[in-house]
Amino acid sequence: MRSPWYFGWNIVIAASFLTLLSSGLRMSMGVFFLPIANDLNFSRSVLSGIIAIGMLFSGIAMPIAGYLVGKYGTRFVLIFGSIIIISTVWAANSTDYWNFFLSFGVALSFGTSFVGSVSFTPIVARCFIKRRGLALFLLSTGSMAGIAVMLPVFAFFIPIYGWQTTLISFAVIFMIIALPIALFIMKDNQSEIEVSSIEPVINQKIEPSIKLIDVLKTRPFWQLSFGLFTCGFSMNLLGTHGVPMLIDHGFDPITSSNGIGLIGLVAIFSTLVLGYLSDIVQRKNILMMVYLIRGLGFIALVLVSTKWQLFTIAAVGGLVWAGALSMSGAITADIYGVQIVGLLSGLTYLGHQIGAMIGSWLGGWAYDHLHTHLVAFGTASILLLLAAFSAYHLPKR
Repeated sequence: MRSPWYFGWNIVIAASFLTLLSSGLRMSMGVFFLPIANDLNFSRSVLSGIIAIGMLFSGIAMPIAGYLVGKYGTRFVLIFGSIIIISTVWAANSTDYWNFFLSFGVALSFGTSFVGSVSFTPIVARCFIKRRGLALFLLSTGSMAGIAVMLPVFAFFIPIYGWQTTLISFAVIFMIIALPIALFIMKDNQSEIEVSSIEPVINQKIEPSIKLIDVLKTRPFWQLSFGLFTCGFSMNLLGTHGVPMLIDHGFDPITSSNGIGLIGLVAIFSTLVLGYLSDIVQRKNILMMVYLIRGLGFIALVLVSTKWQLFTIAAVGGLVWAGALSMSGAITADIYGVQIVGLLSGLTYLGHQIGAMIGSWLGGWAYDHLHTHLVAFGTASILLLLAAFSAYHLPKR
């Protein structure tokens, strides 16, 4: 007997939860930033540099993860990434620059990338066609929930137990959760999914083979890559320097953390609306709107001076915070098919992480040398507006 519940939704829910944890760690660097810098006697520029290079290694890991998913399956990559995350023990016991750089900047970046949305996008895209946009949006909910849930959690535990114990505890909990999910839920074989559900996987048309070199010659790939570059630049600038920036502007640490966390909290609910719309209206128009509102919100965030202004901007920004990654993944699958969507998503995510590296570095460098956050956040705003213009000119089909 087949269950009336489509098993593909189990995969989406489990993948979203794991993405919540992995992205929650990456996007909560703001609450780790000052404790680590003070404990290890790192300047903001030095620690920003480590985080920035870590973003680059995270980007390098993403196409590798996409390739490994295509070759060995999601289950293998998830288990492999979970094992790498144990490098947090190494990071927590580091006392010098190089050990912290190799453990926190390199190893942990690979681990979180292997258990992030890029590894789950192919299996979700294969399970859905008509509801692909909604499914991928729900997957991206994990990223937004990560900043809403994990940032306040880390902000609560770090002052009590220290950043080292908090980091190690995270790794242990992640391993306990990830291994059962990898073994019992991540079914790469579509026949397994059909047997588990009364609603069989929709028969997909046989797609012509497509080569990476041919994709690299097309304009939409580079438009999507540029958009994700700006997404990474802005998201990780906010994740790394948003809380310190608000503290520098006179807000207390709890208000600062809650303000940034509110973005992710609102995004959890707005994701359902955007996901529903993405299967009805042109996806490129939603992507354009996401970048446009973010661009305006970034410059507003650095200018806020009262709590009500902060929470208002955060709430508006949260309405579109979840759209870029999921929309880009859906558009990639729409244009190029699902055969190599893992590799293509990994490559476009590489652009995301290159942007993340530059954004994380620029935030620290600009503050140390120019004593202002306006340069970094203003640059993010300009790039997002350019990304909105680029998204508008994506093909309709």
